[in-house]
Parts: sequence; structure tokens; C-alpha cells
Amino acid sequence: MSETTETTVVRSAVQVDGETASYLTAGRQDGQPVLLLHGTYWSRVWLPVLDHLADAGLRPFAADLPGLGRSGGELTLETATVPALADWVTRFASALKLSGPIAVAGHDIGGAVAQHLLAHNRLEVPRLALLNSVLYDSWPVPGVARFRDAEVVAATTADEVLAARRQAVAAALAGAATEPLIADYLDPWTDGRVRRSWMAMAGAADNRYTLDLVPALQRSTTPKLLIWGEDDGFQKVEYAERFTSEMPHTTLVRIPDAGHIPTENAPDQIGRALAGFFTA
Repeated sequence: MSETTETTVVRSAVQVDGETASYLTAGRQDGQPVLLLHGTYWSRVWLPVLDHLADAGLRPFAADLPGLGRSGGELTLETATVPALADWVTRFASALKLSGPIAVAGHDIGGAVAQHLLAHNRLEVPRLALLNSVLYDSWPVPGVARFRDAEVVAATTADEVLAARRQAVAAALAGAATEPLIADYLDPWTDGRVRRSWMAMAGAADNRYTLDLVPALQRSTTPKLLIWGEDDGFQKVEYAERFTSEMPHTTLVRIPDAGHIPTENAPDQIGRALAGFFTA
């Protein structure tokens, strides 16, 4: 597969709600499961760290949410909300026959889904990691918020979506942004169904879904790890600092010279940090 860089990483699929749910995985079948959730990108964001997790004895599952990445189906405004996506993740875990404690990590809006899973006890989450995640009222950013307007969605062409995503991906990759890597990240959006799903996720973006979780997270004793590319222009590190100060049992790892997708800038450092946290 073009999107895999390590021989131990494989792409597989399972049926969820009658549609193909694609995911990247690595490691032993009996490894401790870790669910890795993306937001406005796709499972590609987790690829650089999967082997680190597998080498630590973990079994990572980097899912493509419905209609995004390599998964089938198509998101709507109703199915793209954070609570609806959290419900889908529980069905994805069930389809994989995962039971018992399942560690969770989330990036971008996937971090909101991860927070929801913990705060609402949708899964037994012993440890939670957030990677340049949306927090509090940090989202939606303007480039996403504009798609909450149905007229904007209707008037946006395929070329305009691809151009906007190219700009966002290049900024998110920061110093790692080579043309081949940008093209790899953009590939799913050449499919109209994926573009529509992405615009549905953008249209459903609402910071009340994270703001409403604050009281439950403040009561939570679950260990939490925040990993943050310091140069992220989308999700500012100041939000991570606030979360770390307000939420118990939270540690922040800052990644210098890294953007919104820091796994591409510092895969070894982040891989080690995640593996150490999830196996502690």
C-alpha cells in the first residue's frame, strides 16, 4: 500500500453499520488494544508512530471514520457530530471484538471524540492521549467553520475543496511538508463522497461538545497525556497548557518545531512518549 512505510503496518477492514470500516494496525494479535482517532484528516496521521506502539507490545487500531480516508459510507450533519462519531467508535470496537480496557488517543476533532468516550463512559478507557486536539472553545477554526453555512457548502466546487485541503495539509505538516507527502495526505479527497463527508464533519463542528465535557473531565482520575506540536497554527499550545493546569492527572509533552500533525515532524519522540504512557 502506498500509505504504509513500515512492513509491520497493515491496512485491514471490518464491517460497521453495513459499511467497510478501514483501519491501520500493527503488532501482535494479543497486544493491549489502543484506538487511534483522527479528525479532519484520516488515519494517515498515525502511521509514523504505529510501529513504536507495536514494538512496545501494544496493538494499535488507527480507524478511518465513516466516509473518510479509506472507509466506506458517507457522513451527514447528523452522523458527523462528536456524540454520533463516539457511538460509531464503540460499534467499531465491538466489530473488532475488543473488550475490557481500551486505551484511546485522539487528534484534532478525533480528540473531542476521545474525550467524549471517556467522559460519558462509552468505553472502558484506562488512559487517554490527546495529540493537537480540539479543546474547550478552540474550534472550529475559520477554514472549518465556514462550512456550517449550507450555502457555502452548496457553492463549493471539488477543486476548491482540494485547494483548501492542500493549503491546510501543507500548514499542518510544517517542516515535513514535501510534495509527495502532501499528495499522499490529499489522496482520499479526490473522491467526491469523501469530500462531502469532510464538509459534513466541518458543518457539524461545534465547540459545545468539548465545553460540555469539562466538568466530567475535571472529576476524572484517568491518566491523560497531551502531546503538542508547539508551532500549530490551528490548535494553539495555550489551550493544552490550560487543559493541563485544570484537568487532574494530565501531563503535557511539547514538541518544538512541529505543527498540527507532529507525528510527521517527530515520529520517534512521539512514538516513544505514547508507548511509554500506554504501557505504564
